[in-house]
Amino acid sequence: MNSDSNAYFSVLHPFDAYLSRWPTENPLPTEEQLHGMKSTGMQLISEVKALEGSYMLQLRHLGDDARAIADYMKLQSRKIDLVLQHLLEQEAKDGLRCTGLQFGGSNFRVASPEPFQLGEQVKVTLFIREEVLSVLCFATVVDCHPDAQQPNHFVVELAYSVINDAEVEHLVKASLNVQQKQLQLRKANR
Repeated sequence: MNSDSNAYFSVLHPFDAYLSRWPTENPLPTEEQLHGMKSTGMQLISEVKALEGSYMLQLRHLGDDARAIADYMKLQSRKIDLVLQHLLEQEAKDGLRCTGLQFGGSNFRVASPEPFQLGEQVKVTLFIREEVLSVLCFATVVDCHPDAQQPNHFVVELAYSVINDAEVEHLVKASLNVQQKQLQLRKANR
């Protein structure tokens, strides 16, 4: 759980988000209970990402000799990610579908067809396609105002209230990867 909503960098990038209002009479789940709420596809992606990160770190310590192996492992990992992403896209989605605007390791922002109340707890599933990342968490609404770009929509900012540490790490890495791609694209378009 993160109490500082500005602790991590965030990046403007579109993604899919599904928000379900959490009943005020229900306590928020623990991180362990949250893990049990994940679909099979989400659990598989989490495990693959954890294994991938661990082995890639070990390969980096081997130096230049492991570069070809690391490149091959990245290719294999990408293929597995694509299969898992397809599996996730076939699963039923719970909640109100919103368009993600910005995300990071502390909070995220979406465009929603419905308003939310400040302080409201929401069960959230985030899908960041380009990073093959799917995150189940709970978040607190910290801001909600009419969307100046889309009539009858609202910009909702949410801060994570229950999220696994590994998922925060994945979100941080994803935001940095997206930023790097955006900077490379800007540089190429100069």
